[in-house]
Amino acid sequence: MYQPLADELRPKTLNEVFGQEEILGEGKMLRRMIESGKVPNLIFYGPSGTGKTTVANIIADATKRTLYKLNATTASTADIKDIVSQLDTLMAPNGVLLYLDEIQSFNKKQQQSLLEHIENGKITLIASTTENPYFYVFNAILSRCTVFEFKPISPEAALKAVCRAVDYMTDKTGLQVTAEDGALEHIASCCGGDIRKAINAVEALFVAARPGDTELTLTLEDAKAVTQRSAMRYDRGGDNQYDCLSALMKSIRGSDPDAAIHYLARFLEVGDLPSCCRRILCSACEDIGLAYPMAIPIVKACVDSALQLGMPEARLPLADAVIFLSTAPKSNSGCVAIDAALADVRKGKLGVFPRELQNVHADSAGQEREQGYLYPHSYPHHWVRQQYLPDLIKDAHYYEYGDNKVEQAAKRYWEEIKK
Repeated sequence: MYQPLADELRPKTLNEVFGQEEILGEGKMLRRMIESGKVPNLIFYGPSGTGKTTVANIIADATKRTLYKLNATTASTADIKDIVSQLDTLMAPNGVLLYLDEIQSFNKKQQQSLLEHIENGKITLIASTTENPYFYVFNAILSRCTVFEFKPISPEAALKAVCRAVDYMTDKTGLQVTAEDGALEHIASCCGGDIRKAINAVEALFVAARPGDTELTLTLEDAKAVTQRSAMRYDRGGDNQYDCLSALMKSIRGSDPDAAIHYLARFLEVGDLPSCCRRILCSACEDIGLAYPMAIPIVKACVDSALQLGMPEARLPLADAVIFLSTAPKSNSGCVAIDAALADVRKGKLGVFPRELQNVHADSAGQEREQGYLYPHSYPHHWVRQQYLPDLIKDAHYYEYGDNKVEQAAKRYWEEIKK
């Protein structure tokens, strides 16, 4: 029966695990837990191909406990009941180690069915998820578990796994194998931090060998062919999407056009125009704002053009917009002002409208009372001093002029007039 190479090469010990040095390196917390043989309930959080299932298998061997595996996308409460029925029997004399993959797919009732048994220690839960557990795992489970984050594998660590896979396949096939310069490095760097993808690419190169050949050259061209578009991670509506949106906006705010254009490219590669367009429009208002007010209509025109053009041409106006925003002067004075005003409104600091500002046509019995409103256009420079805020907050100050030339010019203009 066919067995994928990635499964054949699954590490059996912690020393064979590539990457995750922050939690599995010598003396690190998770490694010390595993080596003690007394593992608590755990949640492994991270992208695919980073070693979550592998480490769970190693834990099962280290603790000498019966291992059960369930995938929450297909398992049910009945499956959990079957496992519970074996507790305190010869099938599981030392309790059960339950590896529950994709726990975020379990609903609240299904997750809660585990509570009693993980609390008394008869079931040790190791759950894995590609989603943020603090959003998708219920608090009752979280409070009984320790969360460890598995990071994408570095290209250096992935290269070790690729070389191991090549050596293994060389011995298995008996071929004389040579690799062109950069071929293995390309596979390691293009797997997107997913060792499974990297090993699958190696397997594909060997499978493609011509029958009867005794030699095999792993070319850079073939390496590129088996890794095309494989490095892209994108889970629409998940953590990766929101991390990428955050990175795009923060790069624009930080005036780094290279980083901003990189994160834009990620959205364009997966064809997600609405998400990046919305964030770009937001940045024009929030981060450039009054330092360059024309940025808002300019970026709106770029976004409209992109949505009308569609891909691949949409990349052109969006690239212009992102670079334009990244290199534009920055001001968040409008954002700060409205947030401060909203804070007062939410605290109930409202007060009565000044009489001068009230709608005269709303007076009772149709009788308009003297309002005392001073019409600014009737005065020099179209300005006259009068109170606009309610008495309750008449001294409130929300807006501070930004330190850019546009807002500073406005400040000087009004200071001269209001003297």
